[in-house]
Amino acid sequence: MQIGPYQLENNLMVAPMAGVTDRPFRQLCRRLGAGLAVSEMLSSNPKVWKTEKSMSRMDHSGESGIRSVQIAGADPQLMAEAAQFNVKNGAQIVDINMGCPAKKVNKKLAGSALLQYPELVTDIVKAVVNAVDVPVTLKIRTGWDTDNRNGVEIARIAEQNGIQSLAVHGRTRSCMYKGEAEYQTIKDIKSSVSIPVVANGDITSPQKAKQVLEYTGADALMIGRAAQGRPWIFREINHYLTTGELLPEPALDEVQSILMEHLVNLHAFYGDVMGVRIARKHVSWYLQAHDREGQFRRVFNAIDAQQEQIDTLEKYFETLADN
Repeated sequence: MQIGPYQLENNLMVAPMAGVTDRPFRQLCRRLGAGLAVSEMLSSNPKVWKTEKSMSRMDHSGESGIRSVQIAGADPQLMAEAAQFNVKNGAQIVDINMGCPAKKVNKKLAGSALLQYPELVTDIVKAVVNAVDVPVTLKIRTGWDTDNRNGVEIARIAEQNGIQSLAVHGRTRSCMYKGEAEYQTIKDIKSSVSIPVVANGDITSPQKAKQVLEYTGADALMIGRAAQGRPWIFREINHYLTTGELLPEPALDEVQSILMEHLVNLHAFYGDVMGVRIARKHVSWYLQAHDREGQFRRVFNAIDAQQEQIDTLEKYFETLADN
């Protein structure tokens, strides 16, 4: 898989997820087999660029791999300026968000709301592509709703105006994350354009990854929610696609090692207060299979100190290992 001058190590990508794909998570996924990890969505509104939240999202210091940064907005000029700002800040690829279904994003006409307006899509893509010298990619859904699946039209606009790779989530905006992703539209898009197409949506296992790749003919896969608490899914899929063999689930001590590494990196990245808060959701995801009743989660979520989080988790894993 190639995007502009950049050759990816493999054809597996981490989907940009707000509040999830920060630098600690991206680095972990890369280490565990992802070929590319796209940053959290950044607003094109320059008024928010200096906020603590935006500054942490823009932090790529010491990051390995290709730096792909996603931007969101509805004004072509502001999107062009956001692209330039992020390239100056180290972005090697700029990704345009036209896939986010969140109401607070869509009410500003950004994200997947843009799919209703092909002319505006054209203007934004042109503005961003012309503003920077790095590859520009695009993430979309299959359309606004099931009666308006215009993904093929949007894909052709993207290709005609310089987009170098297109990721497609197999749901419409109105589907949100409900029901099952459909891959026929992704298949139709792949046969309609010559730029690389990345399939996204409900890729939860190595077997599903192979099935989606073969059915759609896509060049790569993008994995989002299935990597939450399971960053090793990239390693598992990579191994299966390469060898046809399924890797065993990671042993408990490896899960502990990965989780503790993630926890310490979150603490270091966000500091005392936010590091502790943000760690809670990640720990909950990692332990879903072990803490089915949520008893440990309730205990852990009441902890307000970094060292206490670390100590409590270590004791919990000791208990799991003894049972």
